[in-house]
Amino acid sequence: MATLVVQPESITEKFGPHLSKSTGMRLDPGVVPDKVVETHCCFCGQQCGIQLLVKHNQVIGYEPWYEFPFNKGKLCPKGVKRYLQGAHPDRLLHAYKRDPANPHGFSPVPYEKAIRKVAEEIDRIQKKYGPSAFASLSGASLTTEKTYLMGKFARVCLKTPYTDYNGRLCMVSAGAGNKKAFGVDRAANPWSDILKAEVVWISGANVAECAPITTDYVWQARENGAKVIVVDPRITPIGRTCDLLLPIKPGRDIALFNGILHLMIKNGWIDHAFIEGHTIGFDEVASAVEEWTPARTAKITGIAEKGILQAAEWWGRAKTSFLMHARGIEHSSHGVQNVLGAINMVLASGRIGREGCGYATITGQGNGQGGREHGQKCDQLPGMRDISNPEHRAYVASVWGVDPAELPDAGVDAYEIIRKIDRNEIRGLLSISFNPIVSLPDNNFVRRALEKLEFYVAVDFFLNDTARFADIILPGSLQEEDEGIVGTAEGRVIKINKAIDCPGEAREDWRIIQDIAHALKRPHGFNFHSPREIFDELRIASKGGIADYSGITYEKIERQFGVFWPCPSDEHQGTPRLFEPGSWNPIAKGKGPFYFPDGRARFNVAKYSAPAEDADADYPLMLTTGRVISHFLSGTQTRRIGPLVDQCPDPFIEVHPMLARKLGLKEGERATAESRRGAITLQVRVVRTIRPDTIFIPYHWAGNKSANQLTISAQDPISHIPEYKICAVRLRKAETPPVEARPH
Repeated sequence: MATLVVQPESITEKFGPHLSKSTGMRLDPGVVPDKVVETHCCFCGQQCGIQLLVKHNQVIGYEPWYEFPFNKGKLCPKGVKRYLQGAHPDRLLHAYKRDPANPHGFSPVPYEKAIRKVAEEIDRIQKKYGPSAFASLSGASLTTEKTYLMGKFARVCLKTPYTDYNGRLCMVSAGAGNKKAFGVDRAANPWSDILKAEVVWISGANVAECAPITTDYVWQARENGAKVIVVDPRITPIGRTCDLLLPIKPGRDIALFNGILHLMIKNGWIDHAFIEGHTIGFDEVASAVEEWTPARTAKITGIAEKGILQAAEWWGRAKTSFLMHARGIEHSSHGVQNVLGAINMVLASGRIGREGCGYATITGQGNGQGGREHGQKCDQLPGMRDISNPEHRAYVASVWGVDPAELPDAGVDAYEIIRKIDRNEIRGLLSISFNPIVSLPDNNFVRRALEKLEFYVAVDFFLNDTARFADIILPGSLQEEDEGIVGTAEGRVIKINKAIDCPGEAREDWRIIQDIAHALKRPHGFNFHSPREIFDELRIASKGGIADYSGITYEKIERQFGVFWPCPSDEHQGTPRLFEPGSWNPIAKGKGPFYFPDGRARFNVAKYSAPAEDADADYPLMLTTGRVISHFLSGTQTRRIGPLVDQCPDPFIEVHPMLARKLGLKEGERATAESRRGAITLQVRVVRTIRPDTIFIPYHWAGNKSANQLTISAQDPISHIPEYKICAVRLRKAETPPVEARPH
């Protein structure tokens, strides 16, 4: 059973998190690096260019990479300090096995012995319960070669349908909405188009803290005369510098988008020629938004009518525009509907597929784009192919050298995998670069489910909070210890260059997966000698698909500072801007720029529904969660980097002054937030930058500091993304002094 065998503090004493600081060579200005490696930041989906300074197989610092066109040398606090994750005291240098006799809960074990144990347990479980009794969960921070390999590993080696990835918690609502409207899941425009927009609309995106370099693009657009509209229940840093803030009640975005479209139609601010020539479904949508008058929209959204009218006029009258959104509208039980509502506004304006006229979803994870293209999703095959499509199955099976009938059918999403574990339908799990016990909602249930596993193996470079429950831990690789490609928020495919070797017995992740396949005596298709060899097969597997990488090479990436897919031939230079007039794609085949057989985009009726759990008499407040600038996702890396922890050592509860007065709370005091699933006690921050009916808690921490103790596991019925951004809570002054936090 996957339970802790010693107290959490004992595990922390050995495996951390401990804090790294700049010491030794990193502080000595006289040290000359052995080499300077041009590569990219390991954190968010912007994938900013950076130069790592290497001395004695250690990253000792960084230099700006001014030539890389996206960030031109600029970095956020995480990028500046990312080098401190290397040579870290918590770095896993050996494989470990669960050991109740060890005071720290785990003992080192030779790597080869650990691999044999993993293979023995996979074989045992599958022989006893069937192939589908074992599952895998992987991460969107892995290179695309690794994500491709994980999808292949699940289907060809494990022969299980149950594989998914942590992008399920990030980009899937955006992806599903984009596919319904455009037929393709990628940002439509390069970020350079932001600079030429007359209006920049940002919904549900704390850009300045979550995608800081994108803020520079927005500010440059403003310097060029653009109006910036921000929709958010909090006045985030980007909201403090916008021209119009719409402080929406959490979970009401569809109402706003429908209300704006209502006004666009009423005032004639729509592009009739574009609608008639390049779309279908407009009349049905126009009929559906007739009821969304400014008065009704204001009542549902909590936004003043004059703000709605002003936003509609600016958006409607603009000649060029750029709309972007992120998790604020996507982390919802109706996230896909939110996305479709936003896209309807874009399509009605006709401002897409040309310079300065764009639409994009702001990708969260480092390979959040590439990681959702080539097969690690539960229903997907390489090239954004559909695992349920017989032609797609036949093509990929031919590349993999297997019978299409041998490929499993579509599986289930990551949270449903946890539910299947709870129901004893899945008995074994392999995870890689995924920390579900922190990142999944209602994580007390997640922990209880994981404790039922007969065998759990975790692959990571630090002992993340979930790996504490593992039977075997395999030491994987940091980004700088391997090479490969990732896809950025723009759809630009860029290359991670290896800077240092893996320390100790740590291995590149793709080697670990292949070693397991060989130990299982299922080596077919797992004999790669380098990421380049994996990429070469991926190119073939993606050929002819929507996400066609067949014309991309490592050399072309280096030469062009990245290649925008699709890139279907060696001569093709890539596609920075989708949907341009006269463009060709493998679905429309010349009939139009959008990825449907008729080449036309789809309007979709975006039906309004309230959040799965709204405020009520017992739980009268709304909780929304998000990030802070110095941390990233579940904090496995950033909670170990001293200067970043110094900026924000602990989570907090943001409370409006009106609510604070009502509850008798003061700045710096501790308060307890409670939902129907759990409670958390944190320090109070009294701020005027949040709605009085809403509180905010960042989600980067574990144990009794984890915001996901409170969140609800309600999911979007299409994308299956959880509703992180709203649940009902109540708040009170803390009754007792805080207990020292335990990771788990």
